[in-house]
Formats: sequence, structure tokens, C-alpha cells
Amino acid sequence: MRSETTIIFLINNMIIAASLLKIASEVNIETISAIALGIGLSASTGFRVFVPLLVVGLASHFGFLVLDDAFIWMGSTPALLCFGVAVIGEVLTYYIPFIDNVMDSIEMPLSIAAGTLLMTSVFPSDSEWMKWVMGFIIGGGAAATIQSGSAISRLMSSKITAGTGNWVFSTTEGVSAIILSTLAIIAPIFVAILMVVLIVVILRIVYYKLLRKKKKQAIREVEDME
Repeated sequence: MRSETTIIFLINNMIIAASLLKIASEVNIETISAIALGIGLSASTGFRVFVPLLVVGLASHFGFLVLDDAFIWMGSTPALLCFGVAVIGEVLTYYIPFIDNVMDSIEMPLSIAAGTLLMTSVFPSDSEWMKWVMGFIIGGGAAATIQSGSAISRLMSSKITAGTGNWVFSTTEGVSAIILSTLAIIAPIFVAILMVVLIVVILRIVYYKLLRKKKKQAIREVEDME
């Protein structure tokens, strides 16, 4: 079910990407950068939900990032404190073997919500309705795809190493969330391209994994009939 959801999100992202390429010549670099920023930030929530939120909040608080008026609260001191506490709890929890696998199930809807929020907060549109729709399709889709890839990798590690090697993935994900969300603010277009490539790679892996699973099921059914 998770893999099928991820594929649906990829299709949505491809449709949006095609639309963005079509109108790229008609919009200015600020608009393109804003959309790329949203993609980079939302995709980063697939690694860790609260790290990008904290990075965006800090950037807004210190004047490095201008958010829509409806999202200025993200840079407030209470919000930063909440994000900070959440980051500490999230990071530490992922270092507990097998509990981290449970966290992946919990973080899927959270990452979609966070990705939607971040994309909506920077999406260049005067229509609030359009901001949230595009935020969910692009931001939520990107976050779900990256999170699915992380969950699959950790599940394989748990099976192979009995959870003892999961700390490597946890550390990599945490560092990736910090670096990518920070770079998204500094070089949004570069990070957006990187995230799109990563999303395509992840979904190709998921697609072939589902294809092999269906083939195995078909072979078993034929054997049972015989």
C-alpha cells in the first residue's frame, strides 16, 4: 500500500514538473526559485520531519527567508522551541532499533503534512486555495516519496543486521535533512534538481520491487494450480 501511494505521488509530481517546464519561459527567476525552494524543503521532510521546519523557522526568525504572512508564526520563539524539542525527540528515537521502523509508519503522514506546509508557505500564488493544492501535490508527494525510500532502506537493514546497522541510516538521514534543507535556502534550484533525481531513482526501485513481487506471486499461483 505504501509503495502504491508513492507511485501515485510520483505521477502527480511528473505532471506538475511538466507544467512547470512548460511555463518556465513565462515566469521570472524569483518564481522558479520559490518553487524550487518548496520542493527542496518538502523533500527534506522525508528524511526528518521537524529538522526542515526548524531550519525554515530559524531562517525566517533571523531574516534569511521571507515567508507568506500566514506562515510568519513559524519563525516565532514559541514555534522554534517546539520545533527544537521535536527535533531532539525525533533524532533520538531513530537510534532505537526496531522502534525506528515503527517511527517510519508514524512519520509518513507527518512528513506529508510538513511537506505540504513548507511548500505552501513559499509557493508564489495569490490564491490561497491554489497554494494548498499545489503544496499537497508537490510538497506532500515529494515528502512521501523520500520517506518511503528511507523506510524501505531501514527495513532492509533491520532484516540483514537485526537492527544493529540502522544507526548508519539514521545518522545519514539526519545529516541529509540538515544539509539539504539549509542548501535549499541558499541554492534552491540545485537542491530541487537533486531531489527530483533522487525521487525518480527511489520510485524506479519501488516499481521494480513491486514488479518482482507480482511475478513471484504469479509463479506461486501457477505452481499451486499444478
